Amino acid sequence: MSTAAHQGRGAAVKPAMRKPVFVKVDQLKPGTSGHTLVVKVVNSFSVLQKGRAASAHLRQTRISECLVGDETGTIIFTARNDQVDIMTPGATVIIRNAKIDMFKGSMRLVVDKWGRVEVTEPANFTVKEDNNLSLVEYELVNVAEE
Repeated sequence: MSTAAHQGRGAAVKPAMRKPVFVKVDQLKPGTSGHTLVVKVVNSFSVLQKGRAASAHLRQTRISECLVGDETGTIIFTARNDQVDIMTPGATVIIRNAKIDMFKGSMRLVVDKWGRVEVTEPANFTVKEDNNLSLVEYELVNVAEE
């Protein structure tokens, strides 16, 4: 059997990776997920640092709120633990498989265990800082039952 034929068959076994569709910040909407985007970190504030907690899984929890954005706008990204170290102001990062969480009526970009944050080449866009999607307040509307 030739090596070319063998390689061809081996490639079919590997599950096809879906090519990520990159979205822009201004396309993010409440209740959506599976977002992949390239953003620059504008700033980062530590909001929680727990050293010793009652339960083991809460030990060493670090959370930062990072303002991230692209040329269409900005949003607050909630960074957890190892993500905090990556989200340094000025860094360009790829956020993969992110979802939108609501916090007090406003959107937050979050990456859970199904997503990834990775540093990438510096982007050549200027962040549009006057369009912060996390400043838009959404009201939970209950549909009246008849």
